[in-house]
Amino acid sequence: MFAQKMLAFVVARMCLNKVILLQRFGYTHMTTITILDGGLGRELQRIGAPFSQPLWSAQALIESPQHVKQAHQNFVDAGARVITVNSYACVPFHLGEALYAEQGVTLAAKAAQIAYEVAEESADELLVAGSIPPVQGSYRPDLFDADAAYQIASELLQAQEKYVDIWLAETVSSLAELAVLTRVFEQTDKPYIISFSLADDLAQPARLRSGELVSDAAKALIDTEAAGLFFNCSIPEVIEQGIREVNAVLEGTDRELTIGAYANSFSAIKPGHLANGALQETRYFSPKEYLEYAKIWQQLGATFIGGCCGIEPSHIEALTAWANESNREDEAALSQGKDTEQSAPTWWSLVA
Repeated sequence: MFAQKMLAFVVARMCLNKVILLQRFGYTHMTTITILDGGLGRELQRIGAPFSQPLWSAQALIESPQHVKQAHQNFVDAGARVITVNSYACVPFHLGEALYAEQGVTLAAKAAQIAYEVAEESADELLVAGSIPPVQGSYRPDLFDADAAYQIASELLQAQEKYVDIWLAETVSSLAELAVLTRVFEQTDKPYIISFSLADDLAQPARLRSGELVSDAAKALIDTEAAGLFFNCSIPEVIEQGIREVNAVLEGTDRELTIGAYANSFSAIKPGHLANGALQETRYFSPKEYLEYAKIWQQLGATFIGGCCGIEPSHIEALTAWANESNREDEAALSQGKDTEQSAPTWWSLVA
């Protein structure tokens, strides 16, 4: 079913290069690496855009949309081939109920149009990922209301739909959220990814922010039409175990899921965190240090790698240089008839 939906979509809309890029979703044993962008909110802050709590990245959309376009472009210039719409803060949690009712959907559409324009103007083929954020607050599964979440997420999907190539549900923190999101994505024929946020705790098996096991989340995702399972907005140290848990669930099944990872540079987030209380304290990772985490994720099967909050264009540039070399080595091996476990055509020679 997923493959049929993908084919119908790409034939109707995409040029050859983008078709090949999109084909990289939905394959567990793909080896070619695709670079995602980094943390757009903190990049807006870094380049001097209007930025404060509780509006977060929505403030630039309202007051200075040119900064949003520049932030996207900075990541594209660093090598990102997937850019995510700046709709993360277009929810009542950040905007407030009144401003969301007045402008939330319009702002999400505006954010998607900006990302679309960046992709259209790029010399490289890019995918635009529509973002469905946690509508009642990041890292707070205890605040989740299924009915309200379904309505708001559906509105955000419809606002972005005509501008995006794929969908990315970000910072998913519970199985209850997953259940609602799979219903939301029934409204689109485009591939969608579920990206879970992990508890920042290395002392126990990998868990979602809700305390539910990653293994249970992976089992639940197998029964959906999701094209992939990512991890985001967690400290990089916990993502390794998360990927291992997913691999253990997928082993012995015929389910294909693209694995991805984009960590943050935050200090560990504790349960009950007040996301709008203040800017979260960050830890500094050099691009080289962050790359070492990415290499581990890739060795475990992650093929879509980027960054979340605090991961800057300099980190994406380091990831890109490494991915370029790795992908060329894979192409060389394929040309010599060696098995690299690649389940779909490589696009590197077309877009590198």
